[in-house]
Amino acid sequence: MKIVVVLLLLSATFQIALSTTRDGQIPNGNFEYGPKPSQMKGTKVTDPHSIPHWETTGYVEYIKSTQKQGDMVLVVPEGASAVRLGNAATIKTKVKVAKGVFYAISFSASRTCAQEQTLMVSISQNSQPKDWGIWPIQTIYSCDGWDSYSWGFRANSSDMEILIHNPGVDKDPACGPLIDSVALKALPKPIRQRGNLLRNGNFEEGPYIFPNSSWGVLIPPTLKDANSPLPCWLIESLKAVKYIDSDHFRVPEGRRAVELVAGRESAIAQLVRTTPGKTYDLVFSIGDAKNSCEGSMMVEAAAGRDIMQVPYQSKGTGGFKRAKLRFKAVSSRTRVRFLSAYYHMKSDNSGSLCGPVVDDLRLVSVRYPGQA
Repeated sequence: MKIVVVLLLLSATFQIALSTTRDGQIPNGNFEYGPKPSQMKGTKVTDPHSIPHWETTGYVEYIKSTQKQGDMVLVVPEGASAVRLGNAATIKTKVKVAKGVFYAISFSASRTCAQEQTLMVSISQNSQPKDWGIWPIQTIYSCDGWDSYSWGFRANSSDMEILIHNPGVDKDPACGPLIDSVALKALPKPIRQRGNLLRNGNFEEGPYIFPNSSWGVLIPPTLKDANSPLPCWLIESLKAVKYIDSDHFRVPEGRRAVELVAGRESAIAQLVRTTPGKTYDLVFSIGDAKNSCEGSMMVEAAAGRDIMQVPYQSKGTGGFKRAKLRFKAVSSRTRVRFLSAYYHMKSDNSGSLCGPVVDDLRLVSVRYPGQA
């Protein structure tokens, strides 16, 4: 009888796992399946249900990669098609998720007009908005004309809707951002490594990075670590940091790292339990991502009131070095923070922002001889 019950429970768990969205692109997340010619007027989508797995509202266009806007060819990062969100336009899709699990959404977007543009990403349950965030896409961080963005949420239901909305209104109703490659990734709570008081100090847990992209994923400023797509870390700044992988960049340790791409406006932080009066070492790696980011770099590391500036001379070839900040805790909570002291641009004349890479962060207590 017990064996039968166990088998039934395993079967039920397996069925639930199959019914939820797997890590990677959601169904038709790259918009390769589009409307029929009868469901369009030129490039404008006229039937709200004509893009498989998606529902559209407002001025939405279905764009091919060879299409031109004036003298400019519109570039599509993944496959041959994307969508453009015009005035107050929205696309949404339903996904199956595991209730109670934290997820990160990744998507690629490109600005197609000169003026400032923003995107709003939200999730809803039973048509009621549950969580949302606004992304400015005026600054382009990659030299490809596209950037990938991430946003985190906790699933309060197994059935959720993802909405991507252009809140802008322009004289040209078609003037809006291109959207492509929408993906989901479930993020487990990182387990603290033995001897390291920092969680996710090697940044191995983070948003989905599109395997065919070469520009990483931007992580927006977050006020609460519970909402961060980089688990356990706050993006404590006005601008984003970039999450990069070893497939496309030089990473000091493991498969993931963080690039501080916006000077003092690009910082990461974590609040850690410490014992007042006890001495700790904050050990970390800094370097460059082998992405044409050259020159004199400076990473500022802080632990509570103690600050250390670590210089690094980058040749853009992917080197790195280790550094250590020793400090004495003054409270039961110590904020660990990293930022780039300088602003940098790539040397390839693309005008793209870049910066130093931080990785393999460790916070360890220091024991002196005779100390308990």
